[in-house]
Amino acid sequence: MNVHTELYIDGAWVRAAGEGELEVRNPTTEELLGRVPAGNERDVDRAAVAAARAFEPWAATPLAERVAYLERLKAALQARADELARTIALEVGTPIRLARAIQADLPVTVAGTYARIAAEFAFEEKIGNSLVVPEPVGVVAAITPWNFPLHQAVAKIAPALAAGCTVVLKPSEVAPLTAFVLAAIADEIGLPPGVLNVVSGTGGGAGEALARHPLVRMVSFTGSVAAGRQVSALAAATVKRVALELGGKSASVVLDDADLPKAVARTVGSCFLNSGQTCNAWTRLLVPLSRHEEAAELARAAAARFTSGDPLDPETKLGPLVSAQQRARVRRHIEQGLRQGAALVLGGAEAPDGLPTGYFVRPTIFARVRPEMTIAQEEIFGPVLSILPYEGEEEAIRIANGTMYGLAAAVWSADLERARRVARRLRAGQVDLNGARFNPLAPFGGFGQSGHGRELGRFGLEEFLEPKAIQT
Repeated sequence: MNVHTELYIDGAWVRAAGEGELEVRNPTTEELLGRVPAGNERDVDRAAVAAARAFEPWAATPLAERVAYLERLKAALQARADELARTIALEVGTPIRLARAIQADLPVTVAGTYARIAAEFAFEEKIGNSLVVPEPVGVVAAITPWNFPLHQAVAKIAPALAAGCTVVLKPSEVAPLTAFVLAAIADEIGLPPGVLNVVSGTGGGAGEALARHPLVRMVSFTGSVAAGRQVSALAAATVKRVALELGGKSASVVLDDADLPKAVARTVGSCFLNSGQTCNAWTRLLVPLSRHEEAAELARAAAARFTSGDPLDPETKLGPLVSAQQRARVRRHIEQGLRQGAALVLGGAEAPDGLPTGYFVRPTIFARVRPEMTIAQEEIFGPVLSILPYEGEEEAIRIANGTMYGLAAAVWSADLERARRVARRLRAGQVDLNGARFNPLAPFGGFGQSGHGRELGRFGLEEFLEPKAIQT
């Protein structure tokens, strides 16, 4: 049992002001995995006051020292990578091999990249008769989701600290355990009191209190569109800066000259990553009408290889969803797809065979999906792929751009220049051509209701800086 009874505020472990606690469930066994305090408005106020008090000294800390702290953070995360991977496999359901490679190792990479980026960043620039000085925005509220709990926290904390900001981290109540490891690491590496504070709690409690707190100058939020709207509304009262990453309904556009087997297999892999609980997953496969049936059969074969089971088993490719609530939501979407006339190629709303316990959903493929169908418009956040046929490049682009989202996309073509041309017309923050690998130095964020602002690379650092012009 992973039980935490204290919050990390002002460089110390302290009792929460409230008496409540949050239960963390193992999504594979449905058993209790841990407990954390349910921080309330008084806890948020303590943390915000501590962060505000620490802000000026931290902002004045020489850049080389801040960079050294990031290097220590990287080393500490690396040392605990196995522990972190196992924790995330247990609380999120990510298969252990992916948990190590992505959930644990990617944050190590991100912390290291920000040490290098900060060391090389131009914190002064002469423009005409002005000296432009980017300065830290102030106290940052980092509100993170459950699907990649450690990565999303480090992707906010590392650039904020590099910029000279102080942080209050509010992890998801569904998967908060790695946030307490981060707090322990902050203590181990000697981060000054108040620079990083961790307050667990609900979104409607601690999260909303942070968004409206007058000492918080910026909210960096990752989560649902509905929650992002609420955060923005609360932050507007004190005119805070807000960065939002709110998910997507990303299209994988397979052009008529593409390697169809490769494109379909890679799209299925993207869609099913982390059991489909990935904001930039390619969940819409757009294929020429003439190759639709072939694509559906290829997708069925690829999806059938995703074996569901215990995420601690190295052979498992598809773990459970994170919660009973999430499972119910995904099943409702599958049922709605059937009601609206999509053709079920594989899967369905029933529990997978042999897995009566756990929040599992069958890997599911729908074909003959129309663009207006709910499963082609709404983010499902589960292992559900929609195959949409199109006639001609122009229609493919219209369909790809035809949702409220714009986080990511893919284009597949034997002609790289053609792929680039189509990519330029897609309203998405990241477009991968022919399965290009993820780049942690590139900006990550979206168009439309996928949010605004960018994470990762120098673009992520700039989110936490306010440019000041000094004229002479």
